[in-house]
Amino acid sequence: MWTLLVSVFVFALYATAIVFAVRAAQTARTPQGAVGWVVFLIAAPVFGVPLYLFLGHHRFRGYRIARKESQRVVEGIKTFADYSKPNAEKMLINPRPFEALAHMPVSRGNGAELLVDGQATFDAIFEAIDTAQVYVLIQFYIVRDDALGQQLKDKLIAAAKRGVSVRFMMDAVGSYALTTAYIEEMREAGIAVVDPSEQRGPKFRFQLNYRNHRKTVIIDGETGFIGGHNVGVEYLGQDPHFGRWRDTHIKMTGHIVRQLQLIFIEDWHWAHEEDLIDQLDWAGTVSDQDMNALLVATGPGDETETGAMMFFAAITEAQHRIWIASPYFVPDIDIMTALKHAAMRGVDVRILVPDTIDHRLPWLAAFAYFDEIRACGARVLRYTDGFLHQKVFLVDDALAAVGTTNLDNRSFRLNFEAMALFFDARAAAALAAMLEDDFANSYELSRTLGQQPVHIRLGAPLARLFAPIL
Repeated sequence: MWTLLVSVFVFALYATAIVFAVRAAQTARTPQGAVGWVVFLIAAPVFGVPLYLFLGHHRFRGYRIARKESQRVVEGIKTFADYSKPNAEKMLINPRPFEALAHMPVSRGNGAELLVDGQATFDAIFEAIDTAQVYVLIQFYIVRDDALGQQLKDKLIAAAKRGVSVRFMMDAVGSYALTTAYIEEMREAGIAVVDPSEQRGPKFRFQLNYRNHRKTVIIDGETGFIGGHNVGVEYLGQDPHFGRWRDTHIKMTGHIVRQLQLIFIEDWHWAHEEDLIDQLDWAGTVSDQDMNALLVATGPGDETETGAMMFFAAITEAQHRIWIASPYFVPDIDIMTALKHAAMRGVDVRILVPDTIDHRLPWLAAFAYFDEIRACGARVLRYTDGFLHQKVFLVDDALAAVGTTNLDNRSFRLNFEAMALFFDARAAAALAAMLEDDFANSYELSRTLGQQPVHIRLGAPLARLFAPIL
């Protein structure tokens, strides 16, 4: 009897592995990912089957419902963009690829202020929350119940007591350690809190690999924030291990805030099944800075590889320089080809990454790519004044981008991300000045992989094998 049960179990396990392998071959986002899953499932089904349930790369079909239901807002944004068409004299780069990815148009009438490091970022966010009159929409990947988290909670509760509608959302994986008491205190104050970890069933359990990595704050539809900071004292440089935390956020005004707001309500709809469209302001005002701008949101619910294609479009548009700062450098084949080709065209290609280790696997994997791009003329700079976590890129004097997308496969294909793109020479100049200061606190990589310490020489090629899921 026991032998029969074991035989049935093994048969069922291999049958399931074969079904999952076929599904992986059909739905995996890259050929490398498909091959990896197929081999793993067939060779080690006892491990592969349960892991595939949690980490399998499938698109969020249900997520598209939110975009369909908010289509009238998208059309409304296109309408106001019609009479706020980009200022052609300031448009020094072709915006069409980015508009196609965003499913929204570039518009004029926007403003931007770079917020360098955590103190400037949270000072600006807290000041904006204090001035909120109608609503606050807020979303972070990581929220900690520490001194900064408590300060944020107190600001939001104070706003709610003033009669401001507050909606708060975090990611189940990033904020797994957030206490129940923290959430309940906000709810008792009248704040609508979406905690994805409270969800049950396949929507949550079998999609842990997909993370909402966006960091969004919207005040009354007028002021918006996005960037690399999460809510924790380490982002203020108070972690003894990392020391200074080098990061960047951006404060925005104008039509791009309504675009960011649209992305928030789609996330909210997915997590909470509540339609906020008619409860928010979609008209708003414009900025005297009159910048051309666009919010590009990417994620596994998209039909195309929007994250990678955004970087690809930026790199191929570059004529003079493409500078990218990211804590992780694990690009796919297309991005590597684009970077190498840009360098061979004579474009000033600079990749700024941290020297300090955050997550060891992607840190190691990056070394497997450095020689290849450096051989084509690209420069790799390693930041040494603390840990670099910012996600920005600069194209010529024409395009400045700040947001949440890292230069790795996880950001490209597994995370929900967003980048604010400003097609404006002033924004580009501000970002260039900031990056030049960062370059001054970095050293240029000159050693090849073969000249690195043994743990990097041996570890980098092995870590690169996990590139499809890093």
